Amino acid sequence: MLETLKKEVLTANQELPRLGLVDFTWGNVSGRDPATGSIVIKPSGVPYETMAVGDMVVVDAEGRVIEGRLRPSSDLPTHVELYRHFPSIGGIVHTHSSWATVWAQACRGIPALGTTHADYFYGEIPCTRVLAEAQTADRYEARTGLAIVDRFREDNIDPENMPAVLVANHGPFAWGADASAAVHNAAVLELVARMAMLSLRIAPDLPPMPQHLLDKHFFRKHGPGAYYGQG
Repeated sequence: MLETLKKEVLTANQELPRLGLVDFTWGNVSGRDPATGSIVIKPSGVPYETMAVGDMVVVDAEGRVIEGRLRPSSDLPTHVELYRHFPSIGGIVHTHSSWATVWAQACRGIPALGTTHADYFYGEIPCTRVLAEAQTADRYEARTGLAIVDRFREDNIDPENMPAVLVANHGPFAWGADASAAVHNAAVLELVARMAMLSLRIAPDLPPMPQHLLDKHFFRKHGPGAYYGQG
């Protein structure tokens, strides 16, 4: 079942090492079928270079396996919570990409310092709160997803305008309309994380970019008034 989605999710997972976003097996991509709500995700701990379409795991909207011979990614409950609470997204990626993870380990959001950032992310890329001990003892991965959701709700952040987040002490998640778009956003997240770190090394007191410039660059690519590209 969902053979086309399985192929899309496999291809998206294989892009992670090609783009330098993962080492070893430290990452996962999923995609959601809009008709059924079913999710396809990579298997846990399987090297990207040996994965095949038949290794992809299909689960229902609650995360229960409905097809697949391998265990799904251990991060599946985080994906399930994000799909549940952010219904407009169709693909999710989690990595431990170096530059974004540096910011996550520092428990700091990535400020919007320039137009490369503004083309994709409407403002500071947020970082979640640090999970308490009780939250890591029970349903850790699901609570990670809920911590992301809480962070977005607290600051009224639109997940379509901010397709990425940093999980404190952990690493980045990104999402998009489908699995391929999620990987693209994860790659841009890694680039802007590096740019921000280097910019602040040159100018430690550098403020965020002006709001009018952030608005201009984000909304020329997103929303009803977008005019970038060929439509």
